[in-house]
Amino acid sequence: MPPSLLSIALGAFAIGTEGFMLAGLLPAISADVGVPVSLVGQLVTVFSLTYALGSPLWAVATATLDRRRLLMAAMAVFGLGNLLAATAHGYAALLGARVVMALSASTFMPAASAYAAAAAPPERRGRALSVIYAGMTLATVVGVPLGVLVGGRLGWRSTFLGVAGLALAAMAGIFWSVGKSPGSARVGLGQRLAVARRPEVLGTLAITAVAMAGVFSLYTYLAAFLGAGAEVRGPALAAVLFLFGAGGAVGNLLGGVAADRASWRRLVSAIFGSLAVVYALLSGASGLLPLALRRPALVVLVLCWGLIGWAFPSIQQSRLVRLDPSLASITLSLNASATYLGISAGAVLGSLVVARGAVLSLGWVAAGCMLLGLGSIRFVAPGPMRAGPRPRRADVPVLGPGE
Repeated sequence: MPPSLLSIALGAFAIGTEGFMLAGLLPAISADVGVPVSLVGQLVTVFSLTYALGSPLWAVATATLDRRRLLMAAMAVFGLGNLLAATAHGYAALLGARVVMALSASTFMPAASAYAAAAAPPERRGRALSVIYAGMTLATVVGVPLGVLVGGRLGWRSTFLGVAGLALAAMAGIFWSVGKSPGSARVGLGQRLAVARRPEVLGTLAITAVAMAGVFSLYTYLAAFLGAGAEVRGPALAAVLFLFGAGGAVGNLLGGVAADRASWRRLVSAIFGSLAVVYALLSGASGLLPLALRRPALVVLVLCWGLIGWAFPSIQQSRLVRLDPSLASITLSLNASATYLGISAGAVLGSLVVARGAVLSLGWVAAGCMLLGLGSIRFVAPGPMRAGPRPRRADVPVLGPGE
């Protein structure tokens, strides 16, 4: 495995750890800053919305910059945002810190994904993309449970200090392993939107958004859900999150392999249908089973959720690259925006359910989103891209190692 991909994956690990560990820290943050859990959950909404809107804008603004410097700078700002969160003494300050983190992450991740796609031959792009997402899934295996344990013993602020250290290590790794690479010709926002309007791309992005809305309507409030449904808290919560991440790590790798071998429509349909069943069973088990059976049932279901759900990102990105490899840097950036728009919508949807005191209904909400996505898949236009507005050839470089 190229050291450059491993260094970039470490940056993804830092971003994933910070983002996903909030699901286990919401109750502690709520008690410390004195606001309801449903409102603390909007830290996810703010991050996600900022990421979604910032990603295409930053892609245009930074197109001509040296790729190594861009990745290093993004990691440096991300580390600074975590330091701001660790020292924040109010809800407003936390919101501001998450905006800083979102802007830097929205610069880093699309560039990282495009780098992985460009560094691999066409038949192995799915696997290369899964390496970057392995950093995210490893965050759910190690970073998130460890963050919950450390936060429980040393306070939630200590977890942000730890992520700042990870960002520094990733920045050093990128400095040593990623060679200098000049930026590309600038592709304007209007040209990016022209690509997004193509039926093949727009339909794929819509599927991404719906999927993420379903996932994060439940995941954002997973600590509250498991606490209310099965009295899973503290070290037990960390153990369940570890299993979720372990399943996700396996699912991510399987998704990368499957993306290179099977039909996108068939794969995504199977994932959505399976997740709808898992989410429905999560809420059903929480409300119907006795406590002695409820806990093991929820643990198994969360493991299945991670295994199935984390196969989706690399499959989705692989499809976008295959639609037109020369536009991979644009379509992957658009997919990042769709991902975080979906996360933002899911966090808001979940907060409405939690605010009404119906936290155990979150599984039904997530299942509904999956069924909506499943019904929409057949309307997505097949690839390759049809004729239509296209950025000028001079403005769309062949992807190089830094792109």
